[in-house]
Amino acid sequence: MTSRQDTPVRVLYFAGSGRSGTTVINNILGQVDGAFACGELRYVWQRGVVENRLCGCGVPFSECPLWAAVMARAFGTATPDAAGIADRLLQRLSSRRVPAILLRRLVGRRPVPSHPDDTAILRLYRALSEHVDGAVIVDSSKLPPYGLLLGGLPGIELFVLHIVRDSRATAFSWQRTKPLLDFGDDQLMPKLMFWKSSLLWAWWNALTVLLWGRNSGYLRVRYEDFAADPQPVMQRIVARAGLDPTGLPFETATSVRIAPTHSVAGNPARHSRGAVQVRSDDEWKRALPSRVRLMVTALTAPVLLRFGYPLRRNRTEGES
Repeated sequence: MTSRQDTPVRVLYFAGSGRSGTTVINNILGQVDGAFACGELRYVWQRGVVENRLCGCGVPFSECPLWAAVMARAFGTATPDAAGIADRLLQRLSSRRVPAILLRRLVGRRPVPSHPDDTAILRLYRALSEHVDGAVIVDSSKLPPYGLLLGGLPGIELFVLHIVRDSRATAFSWQRTKPLLDFGDDQLMPKLMFWKSSLLWAWWNALTVLLWGRNSGYLRVRYEDFAADPQPVMQRIVARAGLDPTGLPFETATSVRIAPTHSVAGNPARHSRGAVQVRSDDEWKRALPSRVRLMVTALTAPVLLRFGYPLRRNRTEGES
């Protein structure tokens, strides 16, 4: 007889770069039977336990009944060193460690070296899986090294959903003024300079293809294709995760009905609920200055071409 400890923890891991439309996809998947959308779970230690930010359900992390039950199942009364785990994860998964990670993978070693913190991370994922009756954990953490860390933990069955968006669009999005909504006040999300967001976009997306592009558990989706015709794209994603596509919450071809999720971190859209219209966000085509567009294109050109994006402005696009 198979015990729960022997049952794989299934994780649908979003990989790629930020501001790529992952939050709305995470919210939609959270409505499907057999899936549990937890947002960017790698941030739970800092943003959830330490900072006590709002859960996607609308209450502070410490007051959310679901997360209270999961943390109790995972750790009992022994409170984990959440701040320490968060700090050490930043060090273990930093960009400067990626060459060593790739080298270890090349020679057949575990890419992200084992660490005592891995026990706490695995206990959290297993406790969550048990609490939601073995549902697929939808983790939109995106950072490729963290995906490698998860895939190397015993009992984790990792599927990778690579969501890509045009680098010019993500660079523009990183400069928008957005309310954070995590503390119930008027704090704003951080911004990234165009050059930095562009380099990160190229780096993380190229690394995602390098690490998982040939794996059977890998699926790549372009945000633009999703926004143009969301229902068939979501059907592909749900089917790849082994779930029933008939459970998708579409009310029309482009609108969905969203109930609150228990997302612990991510874009403010994780707090969305009710009727949500899926539409293409292409303001950047009109509002991104030409000189910035040229810079971002130059910094990301090889990867843009790899994903089928044009380098030159389409004549139908507005001029800045």
